[in-house]
Amino acid sequence: MTTRRGSVFGMVLLAASLTLGAAPVRAAETQVAVAANFTEPAKEIAAAFKAATGHTAILSFGSSGQFYAQMAHGAPYEVLLSADADRPQAAERDGLGVVGTRFTYAIGRLVLYSKTPGLVDPAGVVLGAGKFNKLAIADPTAAPYGAAAVQTMRKLGVYDRVKPKIVQGTSITQAYQFVQTGAAELGFVALSQVIRTEGGSRWQVPATDHTPIDQQAILLYTGEKNPAARAFLQFLKGPAAVSIIKRYGYEVK
Repeated sequence: MTTRRGSVFGMVLLAASLTLGAAPVRAAETQVAVAANFTEPAKEIAAAFKAATGHTAILSFGSSGQFYAQMAHGAPYEVLLSADADRPQAAERDGLGVVGTRFTYAIGRLVLYSKTPGLVDPAGVVLGAGKFNKLAIADPTAAPYGAAAVQTMRKLGVYDRVKPKIVQGTSITQAYQFVQTGAAELGFVALSQVIRTEGGSRWQVPATDHTPIDQQAILLYTGEKNPAARAFLQFLKGPAAVSIIKRYGYEVK
């Protein structure tokens, strides 16, 4: 009798151990710093990521330069989705990022946009004509799209003429808000911000007019041991995320 009870008890323990062994990895959270131009696609990707994995990506939006300064002072971000390659490369160099985890998740496109129909022509001639009072751009020292805007104007030979009319946003989001609220008649924004916007007028800047906007991601050392952080970066490379990224006008390598 004792032997039988012991046998039954052993079977119960075995069943319990198998059940526990088959249990899914516990859902976790990860703090993700996201370049402002990538706000809308990042929200969609985070929702798809949660549905697929159970993990939650907590997103913060801002300029890449501001994020890097915060990271250098101990901000608890675990993943960086930058608007350029420079900051992720610096993160590797400065010991903030995990070497070998950096990759290009999107290639951005710059657009000169106005809410006013007909103001922006299909070749950007409006910049030279100067028939506007304010031109919005993102801060070129902190935001790669702002730097690309300055490069574009220099290539067109209009920067010195236009410079007194420039109003700078802290990020590409604020530059876009300047245009949307009428604080500036036109502005350089990300294609992703206006790709679903009807009306107005726009010029999609040729990619050859500025340094390529290679947007890179990297795992930060603060998230090295967080499975959710690693899973988010892996998901970002996958077909579900890539499909979302392309829908917002980005190119993918």
